[in-house]
Amino acid sequence: MKRVRSTVAAAVCAVGVAATGIGSGSAWADPDQPPSEPQVGDIAPIPVEPPPVFFPPPPPPLPGDLAAPADVPPPLDSPPPAPAAAPVAPAPQAATPRTAVMGAARGQSTAPFTGDPVFAPPSFNPVNGALVGVAKPIIINFQRPIADRPLAEQAIRISSSPPVAGAFYWTTDTQVRWRPYKFWPARTIVNIDASGAKSSFRVGDSLIATIDDTTHQMTVTRNGKAEKVMPISMGMDNGIHETKNGTYYVLEKFPDLVMDSSTYGVPINSEYGYKIKVPWAVRIDNSGGFVHGAPWSVGDQGKRNVSHGCINLSPANAKWFYDNFGSGDPIVVKNSGGGLYTTPDGADDWQWTLY
Repeated sequence: MKRVRSTVAAAVCAVGVAATGIGSGSAWADPDQPPSEPQVGDIAPIPVEPPPVFFPPPPPPLPGDLAAPADVPPPLDSPPPAPAAAPVAPAPQAATPRTAVMGAARGQSTAPFTGDPVFAPPSFNPVNGALVGVAKPIIINFQRPIADRPLAEQAIRISSSPPVAGAFYWTTDTQVRWRPYKFWPARTIVNIDASGAKSSFRVGDSLIATIDDTTHQMTVTRNGKAEKVMPISMGMDNGIHETKNGTYYVLEKFPDLVMDSSTYGVPINSEYGYKIKVPWAVRIDNSGGFVHGAPWSVGDQGKRNVSHGCINLSPANAKWFYDNFGSGDPIVVKNSGGGLYTTPDGADDWQWTLY
């Protein structure tokens, strides 16, 4: 798979970068260590049954094909019947590839993993039993570096109800991710079987926030229907702090948070420095980007961009966003003059081009 990436300075307004997870692998680079005990949650995977197959009934025989009644003898001068033709053996059928399982979408497999594990039990994000948003990727962290990535991928079975097409992509030798090509459908059930270690999670409503810099508004839709429109202010238009275009998703959130520009190298007492406590902070990337309450910019919200890169809302609107948006819910920024969000910070999943 191919990734679209460019080197850009992160538009930030607060705290430092969160680290991505680590993880394992005979797919292993070092096969001599014994695997550890599985770390499997207490909720069993929800099986995804393939759809039933219905065969149509055979067509009725044509009138010319009807057999003569059994009690009518043949004419006396009839020639003896021709010997029956020898049966013809059916043509051999091509073997079905292991990955082409009925009911599975591209990149998925409903067949359980069998055989010896090829890596030690990994950890999963989302965790077993989680409820997540439609933009949440599957993150698998291995205990040791993986030397044979194709072998590891073959040992990982992703399935869902309904089936959803997607693909793997590697961020490090100890972490592989899988996401759908498009957002998960609302209320999808997802099962993971990673070389025998299993986990499941659920997708909730399709809750999407779209921020348009031409109108300075955030429009929230739930399952395709508009639910709320809120004025916002984004990164100021100074060539440094513009908010980047792209698809973000909720990583974590805090009821209040101290934001300090010195954490990314800007002194507090400089022109663009700050240290301030903000309410209802929702992290959307690992480069300092948040959606948060900003009472000081309420007069600018809906009119102009004045932040250091974050999405500013009024305290009341920020509280609503905090209460409704959770892990994996997407935030789409468009029409900003800040270019594309392609910073490889561990949260740029939707900027990858998957094949």
